[in-house]
Amino acid sequence: MSDWVDAAIGKLEADANRSADTHLHLFPLPAEWGIDLYLKDESVHPTGSLKHRLARSLILYGLVNGRIHENTTLVEASSGSTAVSEAYFARMLGLPFVTVVPRSTSQEKIDLIEFYGGRCHFVDHASELDAEAMRLAEGCTGHYLDQFTFAERATDWRGNNNIAESVFSQLSRERHPIPRWIVVGAGTGGTSATFGRYVRYRRHDTQIAVVDPEGSAFYEGWRTGSSDIAGSPSRIEGIGRPRVEKSFVPGVIDEMIQVPDAASVAAIRLLRERTLHWAGGSTGTNLYGAFEVIARMRDAGETGSVVTLICDSGIRYAATYYSDDWVGAQGWDLTPHRERFERFLDGGAWA
Repeated sequence: MSDWVDAAIGKLEADANRSADTHLHLFPLPAEWGIDLYLKDESVHPTGSLKHRLARSLILYGLVNGRIHENTTLVEASSGSTAVSEAYFARMLGLPFVTVVPRSTSQEKIDLIEFYGGRCHFVDHASELDAEAMRLAEGCTGHYLDQFTFAERATDWRGNNNIAESVFSQLSRERHPIPRWIVVGAGTGGTSATFGRYVRYRRHDTQIAVVDPEGSAFYEGWRTGSSDIAGSPSRIEGIGRPRVEKSFVPGVIDEMIQVPDAASVAAIRLLRERTLHWAGGSTGTNLYGAFEVIARMRDAGETGSVVTLICDSGIRYAATYYSDDWVGAQGWDLTPHRERFERFLDGGAWA
């Protein structure tokens, strides 16, 4: 191992030591339910999202497998939070970073990637991303980080300060230290794979529910057992895919819940009003799923804890999910979902 790789791994470990143990917040539920809902706040990472963990793991995976060296160009196919976080780490290590993005990518996302020193390479259609990223990496003898292939294997699911180990450590002094449910979305599939493998490895009596937005291929892939499912692009950024990605591991998932896009947006607005936490759309999808499993627990007379994630900050979505004009242009009516949430949290039925 070269001195440069040794130093690079040390820098990644130092970043993990500074930022990995993110806050675990309690969401207010009626005390008489005997159920605690925790929100793991991944928005406080240095790059503002859950993808900070993934980007660090992907680059570390490349280093220890001998695929990243001094002056290696890092390549990705992403216009979202993963690319922002990868650009941050590339700059930390002094490596060039380029991400392939659709030409329709918002200027806000481009600005964030470029702020950390990354470069955006544009293609006309999202279907071209993967092939173009591979072509670029081969052309410059670079390394294609390929989040949708390597997310499930780059993270050590047995521990090593992963998100699952962090959650269980933080819950250790709570009244229900072993959660009944963990609720997460699937973008690459890496987060659900990490939680699912970890709870089985530790033999915890915890179930994994994965929430999926409208049109995503993951739900049908899990339901049918087929990886040959064609979905549609997701309108909830960070989760949902038009195809079943290689990092999606259906065998460690106990349940999947489809969530209407309008309900995800209504949920993050409720979250902001009730807790002051300002989160992105995928957090709303998580919250919807958490409410559903909590309703079942309450109706069955069960007590316990449920954990879900704040995936990223709402500041990135001020002009979209938090804009009434933009929401109206999508044809979304938030009112029925908001009324349902309020009725439920006031002690009423979920259905």
